[in-house]
Amino acid sequence: MLYFSIVISMLGLLIAFYLANKIKRINTNSHSAEQIAELIKNGAMSFLKEEYRVLKISVIIVFFLLFIFLSIKIAITFIFGAILAALSGNIGMRIATIANIRTAEAVQSKIIPGLKIAFNSGTVMGLTTACFGLTGISIFYIIFQDIQIIYGFGLGASLVALFARVGGGIYTKAADVGADLAGKIEASIPEDDPRNPAIIADNVGDNVGDVAGMGADLFESYVNSLIASMALGMIGIQLIGKNIIFIPLTIAAIGIISSLIGYLTVYFSKSSKPAKILDKTIWASSVSTIIGSLIFLKIFSFDIKILGAIIAGLVCGVIIGATTQYFTSNKYSPTKNLAKASITGAGTNIISGISLGMKSTLIPMLAISATILISHKIAGVYGVSLAAIGMLSILTTIIAIDAYGSISDNAAGIAEMAKMGKSTRKNAERLDSIGNTTAAIGKGFAIGSAALTAIVLLTSYLQSIQVKIIDLNRPEIIVGLFIGGLMPFLFSSITMQAVSKTAEKIVQEVRRQFKEIKGLIQGETKPDYQKCITISTNAALGKMVLPSIITIIAPILIGIVLGKQALGGFLVGAILVGFLLAVMMANSGGAWDNAKKYIEQGNLGGKGSDAHKSSIIGDTVGDPFKDTAGPSLNILIKLMSIVSLIIAPLL
Repeated sequence: MLYFSIVISMLGLLIAFYLANKIKRINTNSHSAEQIAELIKNGAMSFLKEEYRVLKISVIIVFFLLFIFLSIKIAITFIFGAILAALSGNIGMRIATIANIRTAEAVQSKIIPGLKIAFNSGTVMGLTTACFGLTGISIFYIIFQDIQIIYGFGLGASLVALFARVGGGIYTKAADVGADLAGKIEASIPEDDPRNPAIIADNVGDNVGDVAGMGADLFESYVNSLIASMALGMIGIQLIGKNIIFIPLTIAAIGIISSLIGYLTVYFSKSSKPAKILDKTIWASSVSTIIGSLIFLKIFSFDIKILGAIIAGLVCGVIIGATTQYFTSNKYSPTKNLAKASITGAGTNIISGISLGMKSTLIPMLAISATILISHKIAGVYGVSLAAIGMLSILTTIIAIDAYGSISDNAAGIAEMAKMGKSTRKNAERLDSIGNTTAAIGKGFAIGSAALTAIVLLTSYLQSIQVKIIDLNRPEIIVGLFIGGLMPFLFSSITMQAVSKTAEKIVQEVRRQFKEIKGLIQGETKPDYQKCITISTNAALGKMVLPSIITIIAPILIGIVLGKQALGGFLVGAILVGFLLAVMMANSGGAWDNAKKYIEQGNLGGKGSDAHKSSIIGDTVGDPFKDTAGPSLNILIKLMSIVSLIIAPLL
């Protein structure tokens, strides 16, 4: 079973290589579009180069700390976890910056060819992310035969994911907010207008935040759910049978095969409706995973009832995804009502958006709670871990539909800046609008799996310190609980403030260029795009360090000062509050964005109306909600959990 996982991973990487070359071989015809795409690619690669320079220092420091205080084996797995997490985001971003221009040109006549190129690119990223994670864990288990050592692999993935999500999130949303406020609001020029000095930085941000950051994020979610499940595998060995530790790896391998089946539904689809095509992909992948898991459990004579835990996780993911779609898509009443609230001003738009996000936490929390109860009833805590595996088993599909949205967004921007025609822009915007919802669905899966995985890591921590009950009568544990609940708010405050401060600098620079560069606002001269790229890069790199350090230091300090049991309470508070806040932020942000697009489609006065201007302001609030603070919270709760688990022997 172990070697089966490696073989499937190698096959997946070969298919990813084939699809990447297929995308590269597509010819491009627009010289102006090529120039814009090259600017976006160079800006994205420049940011990643600088981000990795800062990240490399942090990784080396943690490596030596692990080597000194724990073991060289854990330090080695940590390094490889960090490298593969970085590669997952890097490869995804490279293929996305190749696919964006090809998607723009493909939608000049019809929308579906563009959908397939963007989805192919997302599939390349999904396959490399899943296959890197599965291969890395499998190989290190073969080498060390000790899952405790592989916790280092998860720590490396988590550290890189946090830097990538926070740094990329600050970059992309600062540029986006700055471009909207100074361009669309103040100068009254269209979105993605080439006269806007911040527009290239905005499109660069789609890649470094929503693609590279998201790739590292979901890689981290994937590997930590696998590691946590393997670590708990021996708990239920009497219930389930032999070789239980390999079940998560085999289910993950089946998930890769199932995602490829889902990919074929897009490849061979004759439908003209992108949203329906992508929905079918999720369903095809999910059903295939269930069937494949059933066959596997039957062949190897495992207790068939554990399939219920896997199904519970998958169903939970689909429920969270469907809830996200309902609350964020402008086809449904919540987002339409949010758009209507824009008629009376930005204030009512923002109030309605926050209210929508708060309400949207109800069903995901009930779904997670039901999943925990059902899966625990089936196989104890091991069942909960299998539910997390089930939810992330179709990771390739989740990433494909998530990255598709960012690529479509870039394609819409290129179409506008290169003046490729109204029909091209309209088709690209249609893909982009659907992409906002698919991206929100991807975030829903990531947040849901983060909650389940963090609970499993918490249980592993409590076992490692030999504590069965967290005693709430002890004041230090209550204090730990309160501080843990504080962490998601403190973390979100720092990252949101970083976006605000950086966006201020972008707005000031755009204003300066409009004022000082003669003929810019008339379209007679080109702006200095590089200046805004540099501002976003420097600010993001400078401001991503503090929240990352706090995340690592906080559990260590709580464990040392208040004790190992108080650290357990700390993790409970962080997981509960982090999950709810992440769902609320992701859904509010997605709804604000699609409410704006709903108005731009000609509703409630259309572009340029007072309602439109109010919705743009709401969207600027939602941007750091959904793409900076919100998605970073699922990494926060898992990274603090795995840091606690690693330092447990020292406590």
